[in-house]
Amino acid sequence: MTGTFVLVPEAHTGDWVWERVAAALRRSGARVCCATLSGGGSCASADLETHIAEVVRQVDAAGERVVLVGHGYGLLPALGAADRRRDRVVRLVHLDAAGLPEDGDTALDALPALPRPERGASEVPPPTHAEWHRLGSTDGLTPAVLDQLAARALPQPAAALTQPLRLSESAARIPRTGILCPADGSTIDRLRWVASLGAPRLSLLTRPGNTFLELPTGHWPMLSEPDLLAKALRQAAAGEGESLAMPPGHVPDHLRPFVLELPDRPRERREHVDLYLPDAQEACPAVVFVHGGPLPAGIRPTPRDWPALTGYASLAAQLGCAGVTLDHRLHAPGDLERAAEDVSAAVDLVRAHPRVDGDRVALWFFSGGGPLAAPWLSAPPPWLRCLAANYPLLEPLPGHGTDGDRFRPAAAVRAAGDLPVVLTRVGLEDPMLDATVEGFLDAAGECGAEVEVVAAPHCRHGFETLDHTDEARAAVREAMRRVVGHLGV
Repeated sequence: MTGTFVLVPEAHTGDWVWERVAAALRRSGARVCCATLSGGGSCASADLETHIAEVVRQVDAAGERVVLVGHGYGLLPALGAADRRRDRVVRLVHLDAAGLPEDGDTALDALPALPRPERGASEVPPPTHAEWHRLGSTDGLTPAVLDQLAARALPQPAAALTQPLRLSESAARIPRTGILCPADGSTIDRLRWVASLGAPRLSLLTRPGNTFLELPTGHWPMLSEPDLLAKALRQAAAGEGESLAMPPGHVPDHLRPFVLELPDRPRERREHVDLYLPDAQEACPAVVFVHGGPLPAGIRPTPRDWPALTGYASLAAQLGCAGVTLDHRLHAPGDLERAAEDVSAAVDLVRAHPRVDGDRVALWFFSGGGPLAAPWLSAPPPWLRCLAANYPLLEPLPGHGTDGDRFRPAAAVRAAGDLPVVLTRVGLEDPMLDATVEGFLDAAGECGAEVEVVAAPHCRHGFETLDHTDEARAAVREAMRRVVGHLGV
């Protein structure tokens, strides 16, 4: 590939972050321009359009065949510039930018990790030395590099975060490559799965010619792995990488059949809650199954109709409990509070049901819904007889804008008292997720919390529909046996 790389930095940084990557690219024969975006001091009045114009000038100076790279916030001005210079930009690279901005979005809409300006403020101050993880994982950064980030950081103009991005329809036709950083929570498998949910925003990325690569580091690969990033950028420029597109007739993982064959059971639908009731008419305990996330709004079918959750609910009913599925609104990392309210409302509805013994309830959390378990662990009500979790995320991911301990199960478990916890742990787990499980178990061990681990060493995340094996079937039955046992069934 001949042409020029134009590199656009993350919020609060400047062209200096690209120095080592730019040097590596130039050694390979590439031309490189590193953009600096106005910000701080006399430039506090800059907005997103200011930044787009600055990137457009870089593109114009670079000539034809430009590969435009946007890191984090830098994706928005890069995308805006690519749309305005469609004849020059041959590829747009999303560098660890989890959002997919559309016309009318602000940076805060697309990237919830970005700090929000105070009311009336013209600037957002840069992170302190201890706050850089809020923008994204600092995995791979040495203390000296963190010192450098803190020392050279600039305020971010508030209007750059709140001004809507304006795009034409042709923006969707720009070829794109995403470079994902797994330590920051993004993987190709995860993104492919989310795309399989039918999320409208991600349908763009499944188009032919759009590709994805991974770098084994955190949010700052230009500082932690500059040579690997330079290689990945060269691959991106050549159109290399994996596609998110699924073959015709592909059944998404979450819609495959449940691992156990169970008879169909009727359900009772109330608001966003479904109850699968046992045959006996007397009041029975309930198991409430809480799906993971974040999941895009508007997906169909919604999680309460997914085979894994309806399978667990049917199994609970078969064993004499009310099995409950629900939909909650964890659509973005910043939605944990709203999703927690949805779960609490569902529990209140279930406990008030005439066929449910409201003093015997278990809550069962899955995957990215794990942080929603924390409020229940930190102050277990007397009617909560058991809390269960399958392959859970037990620490909010870096850069997801979550502060404090409200949604940190590892901190909350110290107040769980004698509440039984049943944890199904899979052996073929994403290392990042498994590290949060290990941290939770360490915290539980230190405080003497009662955690029963159901091990599934040869099973994957979402094994209930992925792994139709004897081990998977045994794990489901064993976890359910323990939970209903704590409910006195």
